[in-house]
Amino acid sequence: MNKHFFKKIAALLIAMTVLPAPSWATGYTETKYPIVLAHGLFGFDNIGPVEYWYGIPSALRADGAKVYATQVAAANSTEIRGEQLLTQVKQILAVTGAAKVNLVGHSHGGPTARYVASVRPDLVASVTSIGGVNRGSVVADLILGIAPEGSLSNTVIVSITNGLGQIINFLSGGKGLTQDSLAAAKSLSTAGSLKFNITHPEGIPTSACGEGAYQVNGVSYFSWSGAKAYTNVFDILDPALTLTSLAFGSAKNDGLVASCSSHLGRVIRDDYAMNHLDEVNQTIGLVNIFETNPVTLYRQHANRLKNLGL
Repeated sequence: MNKHFFKKIAALLIAMTVLPAPSWATGYTETKYPIVLAHGLFGFDNIGPVEYWYGIPSALRADGAKVYATQVAAANSTEIRGEQLLTQVKQILAVTGAAKVNLVGHSHGGPTARYVASVRPDLVASVTSIGGVNRGSVVADLILGIAPEGSLSNTVIVSITNGLGQIINFLSGGKGLTQDSLAAAKSLSTAGSLKFNITHPEGIPTSACGEGAYQVNGVSYFSWSGAKAYTNVFDILDPALTLTSLAFGSAKNDGLVASCSSHLGRVIRDDYAMNHLDEVNQTIGLVNIFETNPVTLYRQHANRLKNLGL
């Protein structure tokens, strides 16, 4: 009798390992409000089959989330990008009938999303900043220092980067989005970020590397980031991020943003073994195989928002 019982148990365990996942996963990412993704500097929604948020929207939608990848100017000031994002948020609310959205911003998309929540908190349930430039980046400081405004080198850099922004917007279907890389660099600099934070302080830590308020004006604030520049030998962009990471000295960083600068509201983690592009599952999924997959982090966060009633 015991032998027969254990055979049944063994059969059940085998079935659990080979059968498809049970229905408990359904609704795992089904947040109350739509998730709206805001890209960073020189970002886009998609260019052909390549998404900026590589594989992330589909993974979130698979278990119930409504997800919208927005497109603002590839390079411009935080305020201009913020107004462009606000326009799209209003359009998304009109289409879905939702009362609010959950904003998720990467890199310059972090302060861009913060701008929307600051000027229209009634439309925003939460802001999540991923590798966000919330206290500036020394890389932007370095660029502005090497090529001060008005110099020949500055003119050349601005012309090239503005052209790059226009190409990105053209390839991704963006229309009428003016590019201004100098304004972007100023916004992302330490001085520019501190100036922005005076007007839009919501969620910003009061200490150098602490947490900010978890909720302000009814908007919940979260952040997470990576702290490793070189993560995959097959990613051709990792060497460039390794080079830019040298600008931070001994401070933890993801290649473009210091970990402490990325802090906003509730800090989930600031030391994932990811670089700035890994945070959005780029380049085309070539990320650190020894770290939690970034797509999993987005799914977990959607579930976090869901459990908070957001």
